[in-house]
Amino acid sequence: MRKTRKNPGYLIATLTNKCPRCRQGNIYVTQNAYDLKHNIEMHEKCPVCGQPTEVEEGFYYGTGYVSYALSVAFFVTTFVAWWVLIGMSFAIDDMRIFYWMGTSIILIILIQPLIMRLSRSIWLSWFVKYDPEWEKHPAKEKLY
Repeated sequence: MRKTRKNPGYLIATLTNKCPRCRQGNIYVTQNAYDLKHNIEMHEKCPVCGQPTEVEEGFYYGTGYVSYALSVAFFVTTFVAWWVLIGMSFAIDDMRIFYWMGTSIILIILIQPLIMRLSRSIWLSWFVKYDPEWEKHPAKEKLY
């Protein structure tokens, strides 16, 4: 009887920067997002299934839109959390909105390496589909 491997779901595979085709191989050379010299250095091909990570020239230009959307979602989330937990007033003498802005800006700068990686992982997963039988099918070199 053949033993089947349990692959992670789409969300877990994307959040942990796994190959979207096999959901097993790491797409980044280093797992540490804060290794700033090698932060977005990717394997040429997935070490497990051989799926190319750059499927065409300039493929990752679109990740700017994903990164922007993640950043906006972060600011909206922190704003709502700040409003619920601390409160917000738009009175002239109340500085809480500026404290939120300062805190959010510092936090977004600190998590930027994570956002950059996640946006690439999300972008790749939109174009390279999961193949549960990837062992039987060769990896496509180009999208078109």
